[in-house]
Amino acid sequence: MADVMETVDVAVPVRTAYNQWTQFEEFPQFMDGVEEVRQISDTLTHWTIKIGGVEREFDAQITEQHPDERVAWTSIGGTDHAGVVTFHRLDEVHTRVTLQLVTAPEGLVENLGDKLGLVKHRAKGDMARFKDFIESRGEATGGYRDDVPSS
Repeated sequence: MADVMETVDVAVPVRTAYNQWTQFEEFPQFMDGVEEVRQISDTLTHWTIKIGGVEREFDAQITEQHPDERVAWTSIGGTDHAGVVTFHRLDEVHTRVTLQLVTAPEGLVENLGDKLGLVKHRAKGDMARFKDFIESRGEATGGYRDDVPSS
């Protein structure tokens, strides 16, 4: 079981960072191995990922979402993972973004990758690419501002 926590400080307001993170279909632009994310409904996404030559598809359910604070999710069927990303206002133009992710590797390749720390390495790279992506734009590509209470 991989348990990962990565943090990055971004030079954009908390609203901008949060709004961009809610644009799930943009994730392939900064997340390594994410081939496609389709937003099925306000709280359901469909993912296609490719890691180590293995392609997987799964759905993820948003389990909690509070504007400018947090987005939490869990997978439904297929790949077993859950996570939460939180947003912390540092000042008017800086935000700390923290990702916590728990995944259960499947098969020999994923278990080996987990033992070698590849999940943590990938998450660290994804967060750095998110920083570059949002800072280079200076604004979000969109935003979802509805509240989804925890169930």
